[in-house]
Amino acid sequence: MNSGEPEVARTRAGQTEFDAYAPAYESLLQDPLRDYFSSRQTGFFHRRKRDLIARRFARLAIDTRTWSYLDLGCGQGELLRLLSPRFAVSTGCDPSAGMLRRAGSAIVFQDDALRLPFPDYSFDFVTAVCVYHHVPTADRATLTREVSRVLKPGGTFCIIEHNPLNPITRLIVARTPVDADANLLSHRQTRRLMRECGIDPEETSFFTYLPEPLYSIAGGLEESLRSLPFGGQYAVFARRPARQI
Repeated sequence: MNSGEPEVARTRAGQTEFDAYAPAYESLLQDPLRDYFSSRQTGFFHRRKRDLIARRFARLAIDTRTWSYLDLGCGQGELLRLLSPRFAVSTGCDPSAGMLRRAGSAIVFQDDALRLPFPDYSFDFVTAVCVYHHVPTADRATLTREVSRVLKPGGTFCIIEHNPLNPITRLIVARTPVDADANLLSHRQTRRLMRECGIDPEETSFFTYLPEPLYSIAGGLEESLRSLPFGGQYAVFARRPARQI
């Protein structure tokens, strides 16, 4: 995989709005309600996503240590770093050069936000975390078909998004500068999008019910609520059909 910095150095200044956000990205996420759920220094939200993904594969008795993994729209690479030890190969991609400068070495720059710079059938597992609400509605199918293209037959795609059914989530998104262009999509819209693009939804999990201090002592309660559509975020896991014989 690319080393990251040479790719970033060749990009145009101002390629995306996130290039402007990158230097002060963490401060732009500040919000009293968001900070109530977790201090920004702990990385709780990223660890929560890592654990949700790990539990999904554990329930299915899937060993991912031989798998290849792509984090689409990886930003500064927080989730990528947390999940990398669980995979044989892992990389991220993003159309924002500014964000990628902080992402580490296992990244590839996208010179087209709707095209993935990888060959067909490259990955066993792809994540897109809080990416789709920044993608114009008319372009979401194009991006999803790109994911289907780079997934191996039988590979898994996970979209994680803010849950518009949660009023606290909607309020935080509405007043967060980096989400100025956000167009939230429901779990039903996400499942329909995947299905229409040839990737079969298998499970939807809702999470971020509890703030970090409560989750640390009552995580099992939140896990028991994962089928109820009221958590602050949700994850849809879908599978690309195996190649027909």
